[in-house]
Amino acid sequence: MIGIIGIIVVFVMVFGGYLAAGGKMAIILKSLPFELTMIGGAGLGAFLISNSGSAAKHTVKDIGKVFKGAKWKAEDYRDLLVLLFELLRLARQNPVGLEEHIEDPENSSIFSNYPKILGDHEAIEIICDTLRSASMNYNDPMQVEEVLNKRLEANLHHAQHPSHAMQALADGLPALGIVAAVLGVIKTMSSIDQPPEILGKLIGGALVGTFLGVFLAYGFAGPFAARLGSIAEEDHHFYELIREVLVANLHNHATAICIEVGRQNAPHDVRPSFDDLEEAMKNTKQDAA
Repeated sequence: MIGIIGIIVVFVMVFGGYLAAGGKMAIILKSLPFELTMIGGAGLGAFLISNSGSAAKHTVKDIGKVFKGAKWKAEDYRDLLVLLFELLRLARQNPVGLEEHIEDPENSSIFSNYPKILGDHEAIEIICDTLRSASMNYNDPMQVEEVLNKRLEANLHHAQHPSHAMQALADGLPALGIVAAVLGVIKTMSSIDQPPEILGKLIGGALVGTFLGVFLAYGFAGPFAARLGSIAEEDHHFYELIREVLVANLHNHATAICIEVGRQNAPHDVRPSFDDLEEAMKNTKQDAA
C-alpha cells in the first residue's frame, strides 16, 4: 500500500509543480509515446542483454514485493520458533521418531501444521539437512555454523539479484534519455528553416527524452531497486533465525534456551513476545499429550 502511495506522491508533486509553474502538458503528452518507446524499449533490451532468462523472470516476479512487502510476517517467526521447538523436543525424546519428519516433511504431521513454512523449500531444506547431519554425528557446532553461513550468504546473493538488476537499469535510464533527446535534436535540426514557435515545440519535445530518463531512473527504477534490496535482507533474517536455533541446539543447550536464542535474534518488529511464544509452545505440548 505504501508503495502505491509513494508512486502517487511522485506523480502529483512532479507534474503538479510543473503545472503550478505554468507548464503545459500538451507538448509532453505529444512526445511521450515516442520518447517512452525509445527509452523504455532500449532499457528493456539492455535489461535482457545483461541478465539471463531466469534472472529476468526472477526480477519481474519480485517487483510485486515492492507493494506486498517482505514475505515473512511476525506470525511466521512465531510459527517457525514453535516448529523448531517441536522438532528439537522430538529429536531429544525420540531421535528415531524424528527421521520420518525430516525425511518426508511433505507428509509430516508436524510440518503440515505450518503450511506457509512448508511451502518454502529453502527453509525446509535447511532445517531437515541440519537435523539429518546431527543424526549422522556431523554435529560440530562451529563447522555446521560455517556451512550454514555459506549457504545463507549464497541465498542472500541470489535474492538480491533483482535489486542489482533494477539498479543497473536505473543507472542506465538517464543516459538513454540523453540518447532520445539527441535524436530529438537531430530531428529539430532538419527543420531549422521553420519559424521559432515550431522549433520551440520540437526542442521541447526533444527535452522530454532527458526528463523521462531521469524521471524513470530516480522516481521509480532506483527506489524499486532499493526496496527490493531491503526486502531481501528482511526475509533473510528468517533463515538466520533457523541457523541460530539449530546451532544453539548443537551446543546442547536446553530446548527452551535454543528457542529463546532464536527469539532474541529476530528483528524487533517481527519478534514474538515471550508470553505469546510461551503460550504457543504450551499449546503444542498439550496437543502432544
